[in-house]
Amino acid sequence: MLEVNNFFIMQELEPFIDRVDAGRHLAGALRHYAERDDVLVLALPRGGVPVAFPIAQALHAELDLMLVRKLGLPNQPEFAMGAIGSGGVCVLQPGVPGLMGVTQAEVDAVIAAEQSELARRERHYRGERPPARLAGRCVILVDDGVATGSTMLAAVEVARRQRPSRLVLAVPVAAQDALQVLRGVADEVACPLAPMRFRAVGQWYRRFEQTDDEEVQSLVAQAWTHQGHAASQPYLKEPR
Repeated sequence: MLEVNNFFIMQELEPFIDRVDAGRHLAGALRHYAERDDVLVLALPRGGVPVAFPIAQALHAELDLMLVRKLGLPNQPEFAMGAIGSGGVCVLQPGVPGLMGVTQAEVDAVIAAEQSELARRERHYRGERPPARLAGRCVILVDDGVATGSTMLAAVEVARRQRPSRLVLAVPVAAQDALQVLRGVADEVACPLAPMRFRAVGQWYRRFEQTDDEEVQSLVAQAWTHQGHAASQPYLKEPR
């Protein structure tokens, strides 16, 4: 593994087995944060949670959630035109509205729908449990990959507003252009895989099944129980 300009880049460019395998690779790149009492690992649900869980375990760090939502183009929802996060944060790609013909009204409609889903996930995952305190802490933001960077940029904005002492971004794979942007907004970036030819995050996993709410709940409940929190309250089922 090479360290180049604050990136960790795997020379062999082999896909990860799954998100857990990816998390273990990242944990190795982040081992200098192990055993510190100020470290907080924040996972972006859903896909970032199974990546973040082995990182938090390896570092003996607290695990919590950073809730953000991608804003997909109306006719191409897999293509991010931006992202939103808790506290009213909204990050749009340059040229939006207007990008690929999307109108302001369409942007507003997508934002409204994703704000509703963001609120649902807050209730579903947390219940009455408040978010972890970020102020003065070393915060490690984790997702399962970065394509455009919009979602992670929204997460960075949410985190920065709470004044962490250090902000680290940890992703198993990312497009190089997006990675350069993220490097400019973080104190450190850990990324084991930064391929020159990047088409999609899932391309760099042998198994990339969708992470569901139940897996998120199970992993975070384990982490919160280990950390001494009462984990039963956040996981009351609600109609979807």
